[in-house]
Amino acid sequence: MLAVQMVEITKHFGPLVANNKINFELKKGEVHALLGENGAGKTTLMRILYGLYHPDSGEIFIKDKKVSILSPRDAIDKGVGMVSQHFTLVAPLSVAENIVLGFNKGMTLDPKDVKNKVGQASRKFGVEVNPGALVRHLSVGERQRVEILKALYRDIDVLIMDEPTAVLVPQEVDVLFETLEKLQKEGLSIIFISHKLNEVMKISDRITVLRDGKCIGTVDKVQTSERELARMMVGRETFGVKRREEKCGDKPLLRVENVTALDKKGLSALKEISLEVCHGEILGIAGVSGNGQTELANILSGMLKPTSGKVIFDDRDITGYDPLAISKTGIGRIPEDRHAGIIHEMTVAENLALENLNEYTHNGMLNRKKIREHAEQMIKEYQIKANPTDQTRKLSGGNIQKVILARALSTQPRLVIAAQPTRGLDVGATEYVRNKLLEQRKQGVAVLLISEDLDEILSLSDRIAVIYEGRIVGILPANKATEELLGLLMCGAKEMISEI
Repeated sequence: MLAVQMVEITKHFGPLVANNKINFELKKGEVHALLGENGAGKTTLMRILYGLYHPDSGEIFIKDKKVSILSPRDAIDKGVGMVSQHFTLVAPLSVAENIVLGFNKGMTLDPKDVKNKVGQASRKFGVEVNPGALVRHLSVGERQRVEILKALYRDIDVLIMDEPTAVLVPQEVDVLFETLEKLQKEGLSIIFISHKLNEVMKISDRITVLRDGKCIGTVDKVQTSERELARMMVGRETFGVKRREEKCGDKPLLRVENVTALDKKGLSALKEISLEVCHGEILGIAGVSGNGQTELANILSGMLKPTSGKVIFDDRDITGYDPLAISKTGIGRIPEDRHAGIIHEMTVAENLALENLNEYTHNGMLNRKKIREHAEQMIKEYQIKANPTDQTRKLSGGNIQKVILARALSTQPRLVIAAQPTRGLDVGATEYVRNKLLEQRKQGVAVLLISEDLDEILSLSDRIAVIYEGRIVGILPANKATEELLGLLMCGAKEMISEI
């Protein structure tokens, strides 16, 4: 008996065919990964199963019985739960209150009884939570466990996980996978939506690949490889980037001298950071999330003022410059959070012009024609799947990142601050962004690459600086770096620090 069977599912959004006659089957007690690039149709298909969207045609069977799912309530009643990438918890409420929210059928609840029942459910399903804790005090990983338990509390048989690792650090990913393995052993059937090849190879039993709204095929994990899955995802055998050795400029373009800064809570985030980046060089900043990378990027982008120290760009002291002044000096910025780097309700054309409006203004009036012509050129050059007049919020994550990349690079900057430039992107978009950064390097542009992806750091960087607890603990040539050495430095291994 199949837990779920979806037959010839088709879904249109205007002229866009998001799902084109897709067939999908989930066996009882398996982890089935749904793999594909951003915009491939993965989330749309699962939102249909969960009742958030309705198919234009096709049939759904649950436990061999044909069903009609008109809402999430319908889906839950039929044993299907979903944990979205963006959580839906109420921060001021407790864990227990969030888990029973909307499930009490209007009855008055005894807080002590609710807390006890949620505690029992936590032990039963092996999903560790503190029922009495307030959600606003929880880490991202802990909030995700609350979402999982909230779904399981409703007696589901099928759990849909939509890009569950996108907001987690590596340690939290390990805990999540342990939780899913426990639930699978208890008989739960799991659909794991992802675009990360290594994760689906680690957690899944079978993998279905979608591309451009179509099902490319379903394979057993033991009979495939990351390379084959990449070919199915992007339609070609090879992928990745190759960095050629290039001679960097001798004179530093950017100098950061003994910079100290506080985080949003007023705590010390950077402690006398010093580094240099030369023309035609990529300096990678490696480190575990939360060690000062965000504050460093914000200082160099004009979003945060240091408490002490200097930032020197091309022999000019730009310490404390605001974002507009930073941009005018010739520094391009790729922000850590792509959604904070755009205005969602604006069009693609408007977002592409946003940081350089003086170029499109005459006598206080915007030259709309020039803005559109610029957008058309950028869309073509950067392969953005959108029209100039499209609202940016309708774009996939990969295409939003291309908009930001095009905006940053079209001004021909001399230095690019690239903070987590491929976070959350699929393999095709990741390859594209990385190659664009290498193109900048080849043209003599200096690039400061801040990334938590060690593969990215090792494949792109000429030199690598490791940041730990707000300090640069080591800087070494990329050709002398290994994942093991970097990993030890990122954990603050003092014996490794002394050797560099």
